[in-house]
Amino acid sequence: MIQEAQNGKEPAMPAKTRKATFNLHEDVLTAIDEAVRRGEAPSKNALVERALARELAELRRRERAGRWREAAQDPLFMKDLEETEEAFRSADAETARRIG
Repeated sequence: MIQEAQNGKEPAMPAKTRKATFNLHEDVLTAIDEAVRRGEAPSKNALVERALARELAELRRRERAGRWREAAQDPLFMKDLEETEEAFRSADAETARRIG
């Protein structure tokens, strides 16, 4: 499972790591070196892992968005959603009054 950084910080307890080898374009490698040299990441590994974790999170977000678009075309799903919203409408209004 991927440990994602919270509040822009590195995970508190790093997960077990395993060595992997990838080929990257020279300009990407140079940019990684420069970012680490500027102190934007503690190491090349940390920078690459952070970038990949963000990309994977974005892919998951896109997948969820696609599922929601698909579900929005399903009349039974939309009916169920409307019924659920109606059932919680008064509770939501009460909570809003307490907060505001």
